Order: sequence, then C-alpha cells, then structure tokens
Amino acid sequence: MNRDQKFFDMYSLVIGILALFALAIYVGVSKLSDLTQGVYTTDTAEYQAAIQERIRPLGQVYLPGEESQADKLTVQEAAQAEPVATTLSGPQVYNQACLMCHGSGIGGAPMLANTESWAPRIAQGKDTLYQHALEGFTGQAGYMPPKGARMDLSDDEVRAAVDYMAEQAGR
Repeated sequence: MNRDQKFFDMYSLVIGILALFALAIYVGVSKLSDLTQGVYTTDTAEYQAAIQERIRPLGQVYLPGEESQADKLTVQEAAQAEPVATTLSGPQVYNQACLMCHGSGIGGAPMLANTESWAPRIAQGKDTLYQHALEGFTGQAGYMPPKGARMDLSDDEVRAAVDYMAEQAGR
C-alpha cells in the first residue's frame, strides 16, 4: 500500500467518526428538547401577554397634523426638600470667598498678613468695615465688590469674615 492510500484511508476514518459524533449530538439534543418542550409551554395567554409587554414600543411617532390617541401625559413635580440652612463661620467664609483677593492683594485688597495696610481700615471702626464689605467700596487702592462678589452669603456670614480678618490682621 502506498502512502497516499494510507493517508486517504486514515482521513476518511477520522471524517467518518466526526460525522457520527455530530449526528449523535444532533439526535441527543433533539430528544432532549422533545422531553423538555412540554415543561415550557409557549401557547398560554399569560406567556404571550408577557412577550407582548416586553416587546411593545416605548412611544409612538406622530406626523405633523396627527393627534395622539392617548390622553395627554402629565408630569408631576417631585416634592422639593427644604435645604438645610447652614451658617458659615468667619474662617470658612474667608477661605471660600475672601482668600482669592485678600490672600494675594488682587485689586488693591489688603493682604491678611499685612498688618500695616489693615491698621487704618480697622481704625475706621467695624461698622465702616461691615458697610464696605456688604455694600462694596471703591477707594484709592482698589475696588471691593459687595459681599466679595458672593451674593449668596448672608450679612451675618460676611460680618463674621470681617471680624475674622480684623482679628487676624490685628495680631
């Protein structure tokens, strides 16, 4: 026997075994599906209704001039929670609002560490400092926006920040 014939015989044998194996798998799966098909009936109305619910469209498309068949949808507004009223302390207001200008001297703002520039301002009295901080001030050195441009701060929070800065500058 030559080598080609031997290879052809071996190849045919392997292909035949694989074909029988595939046929056995197909027959086994067919029998298994026949046995289990009765357990999951797809003909019940409940099953069909569940399928229809899963595949129904989420909305409808109406062309201009057409009116919807459904009632007008109404959107209910969610209940709004009352915001928690918190009052910031003087150091917190300073760090959030005042530090940008009073930490680096932007716009002529007296820096917190510079006690010499704060001395004449503190000498005017706290009422004047409060008024300038709350209402804004334009002086020779620069411009102070009302409430440091943080209109969301309460007057008491701004006063606490002024007290904190005056205390820190006066040390």
